[in-house]
Amino acid sequence: MGRVRRMRQAAIVNAAVFALLVAVALAAHVLGAPYVVTLATKAAIFAMAGVGLNLALGYGGMVSFGHAAFFGIGGYVTGIFASHAAAGTPVLTLPFTVAGSAEMLGIWPMVAVVTALAAMVIGALSLRTTGVYFIMVTLAFAQMVYYFAISWRAYGGEDGLSFYVRNSFPGLNTFAPIQFFAIAAALLALAMGFVALVTRSRFGLALQAARANPQRVMASGIRPFALRLTAFVLSAVIVGLAGSLYADLNRFVSPAMLSWHMSGEIMVFVILGGVGRLAGPVAGAGVFILLEQVLGGVSDYWQALLGLLLLAIVLYAPGGILGLLPGGRRHV
Repeated sequence: MGRVRRMRQAAIVNAAVFALLVAVALAAHVLGAPYVVTLATKAAIFAMAGVGLNLALGYGGMVSFGHAAFFGIGGYVTGIFASHAAAGTPVLTLPFTVAGSAEMLGIWPMVAVVTALAAMVIGALSLRTTGVYFIMVTLAFAQMVYYFAISWRAYGGEDGLSFYVRNSFPGLNTFAPIQFFAIAAALLALAMGFVALVTRSRFGLALQAARANPQRVMASGIRPFALRLTAFVLSAVIVGLAGSLYADLNRFVSPAMLSWHMSGEIMVFVILGGVGRLAGPVAGAGVFILLEQVLGGVSDYWQALLGLLLLAIVLYAPGGILGLLPGGRRHV
């Protein structure tokens, strides 16, 4: 009964955090504050990236400092397809022709495929290491992709790539802030639901067991490497789709999306909200955006204040913001 009660409390907390984000956007729309709706959209996108990282970090124990690579890859795939669609030129001609697209539903599958392939290569090599070596290898791969984007003159190089027209979604006006927020919130909800299903499945239980005691998992005949690689790829795809939404939000993509600073920010969302908590990244991204707006208007050094908050959480509330709430228990 205790476990069932905790699961119900966790479900209530998760739903409440998500509902709060939606309520802020709807209230801002009713009050005629499109800028706040855009901020809520940004929070939803960052939260989705955090949900993806949390699958690898919180549930798989993989402290990746290179997930900005997947965030940026998602953004660049979106920008490249959109720019080619506007120019009426194909993205590829060999070995077969791939046309550009200005449809989100046409771009997202390509984002998922490209991000998954990149994650399979990066993960297969990185997961041969552990601990600080894994952190440094993932960071090294992200920096490789970052410097490749800087040197990629065909798509803007260090100046980035603008595609001016936001990609379309059937039945919606993506230029309307509240409608674009609806797309971002829906994808965030799907990502959270997917992670909840994965982590409560037999695969998810085995993944968490491999995080806690890999030797015991190996003794039972399960390969931790395969579990971690699968989780790493799934995590990357979610982050890549968040990057696609972020590129559409700004109608611009640049190497900054691939930098180690972005990897750090995504990790901050997870730590602030609570590592291994389903809605932790949602709370963390919301608090991050709020602090950026409030403290950013007070001081140019607002990130130093954010650092103090992170230090306090690590020392006195290692479970993050949600860990302080009933039902905010880890791994639910």
